[in-house]
Amino acid sequence: MSEQCCCLSVGAAVPDFKIETYEPARGGFGEFSLGSLKKKKKWGVLFFYPADFTFV
Repeated sequence: MSEQCCCLSVGAAVPDFKIETYEPARGGFGEFSLGSLKKKKKWGVLFFYPADFTFV
């Protein structure tokens, strides 16, 4: 996974991305894509904890 740094402000469009996730309901890993969420016209909340490598 490559690191990119970009600055976003309120109201700015978030660029499409894919990220590996842990899915507790399945008991395994999966992939999340912002593009697939947008295609389904679903809402999403993005949050992160910098420098924290534990599951939330």
